[in-house]
Amino acid sequence: MAAIVAVIAGLPGLFLTPTVDRDEPRFAEATAQMLESGDFVSPHFQDQPRFKKPVGIYWLQAASVTLVSHAEDREIWAYRLPSLLGAALAAAACAWGAVAFLNRSLAAIAGAALGAGFVFSTEAFLATTDAVLCGAVTLAMAALARIYLAGHGGPRAGRRAKAWFWLGLAVSILVKGPVGPMVVGLTLVSLGLWDRKWRWMRDLGWSWGLILIAALVGPWSMAITVSTDGAFWGASVGGDLAPKLAGGQEGHGAPPLTYALAAALLLFPATLLLPAGIVGAWRNRAEPGMRFAICWAAPAWIVFELVPTKLPHYPLPLFAALAWMMARALAEPIGRAERIAGAALAAVAALVLAGVGPVAAVTLKAWSGLLPAIVTALAFLAAGGVGSLLLLRQKAGRALVTASALGVVAHGLFWAALAPSLPIWPSAETVNALRRAGLDPRNGMTPGPITLAGYEEPSLIFALGAATELGDGATAADAIADGRPAVVEARQQAAFVAGLRANGDGARMVGVVRGLDYSNGKPQTLRLFEPMTPIAGPKPAP
Repeated sequence: MAAIVAVIAGLPGLFLTPTVDRDEPRFAEATAQMLESGDFVSPHFQDQPRFKKPVGIYWLQAASVTLVSHAEDREIWAYRLPSLLGAALAAAACAWGAVAFLNRSLAAIAGAALGAGFVFSTEAFLATTDAVLCGAVTLAMAALARIYLAGHGGPRAGRRAKAWFWLGLAVSILVKGPVGPMVVGLTLVSLGLWDRKWRWMRDLGWSWGLILIAALVGPWSMAITVSTDGAFWGASVGGDLAPKLAGGQEGHGAPPLTYALAAALLLFPATLLLPAGIVGAWRNRAEPGMRFAICWAAPAWIVFELVPTKLPHYPLPLFAALAWMMARALAEPIGRAERIAGAALAAVAALVLAGVGPVAAVTLKAWSGLLPAIVTALAFLAAGGVGSLLLLRQKAGRALVTASALGVVAHGLFWAALAPSLPIWPSAETVNALRRAGLDPRNGMTPGPITLAGYEEPSLIFALGAATELGDGATAADAIADGRPAVVEARQQAAFVAGLRANGDGARMVGVVRGLDYSNGKPQTLRLFEPMTPIAGPKPAP
């Protein structure tokens, strides 16, 4: 049931949300180029090696595209399927782990609350690493919890739980390197220090478990080392990991306690039970299940708070531990202070999320998006308002279930109705305009590749293919001289016209796309040109 909730929450965005810049199309394009080139060792984005992450996510996306689509079709939903399955795995693993110390109803609620979360279900449809990483880490941690609880009065774990633990850890390494081992390692150390018992850890199957990890991770690690002469590790550690630890990489810096302050939004609508879950977990810390959840969430959360680079999805592998705490809170009456705090946090989060759509529609003057914005806002307000009211009336279980159901509806409306109605997708509009004009080189009607002048968002490169040429106005003018189409951003228009005059060529404008590039906050005006033969000497483009 938990997995089904996660799938339902992520499904609308999977099909109806355009490609989201910037990370998603970079992963998708690197995967497409893997399929087109046959090189499944070294990922590339156009002609640049992409060495920030291990290869696991590219392999999963390649398998998905091979099964349901084709690389040349550039259908983003096919690249998103592994993320949806990763989210379903995380929700299911969350419930499976909770069954070891909670009854089945509360365990199901824990998994469903995780699956219905706003940030979680957003990552569930994006073709990036984070939902798959969350699924792998949650599986490993749920299995580890069952092993731990087996020695503390819980159900017998057995060899299967150990296999799931090592498999989840191996997949997490293949997907995002050190994050999974960090979470596992901090949890083991914290439990050992708290209990002053380490003996149970010897029975995790270290010998064959490490062999399993070596078998799954080792071949690619050796292959990428040989094929890049070790450059992958330098770029991955020195060019990606180290800058995140040293400062706010790519403008994503934030001070400590940012995640704690943002938790109400990150976990919405389960925010209702966050205060009760945290207070109850500490109150019941003598219980092995709560002790494990605290050791899972707290140390790694502190690490994420201390790392200068912060993004909303970074603490995602810890959300299942919080879901356990919140589900455990339902096993006993919730105190008045916790109910008031939970209702207040949920109401604030609902107001913030409800305000995003109307503010965006009015600011961007997207009047066609005003109705979806209002409907989406009402859904968020209903999730927060009804849930808060039920919680204050001491109906905590019904509050969480109702708020989660309404939250799933609000999330679907946000990404499937509101977001596509806003003028923030210039790449998608450009592709549609090129196809209407018969200028997409992939249909065989016009020479390629297309040249982009002044607009280099990965979403457009993914849609048009790896051969897409990037440059300035003069480069676009040369493309026209070669008989190829060009897309020129307004800031490059003067250089483009000057290049046409210098070349003695003419160009016909076949479309204009206007919108906001949300990646950098700048308005964009893109003009689409095709070659033409000037009638009386060179003429400036419109």
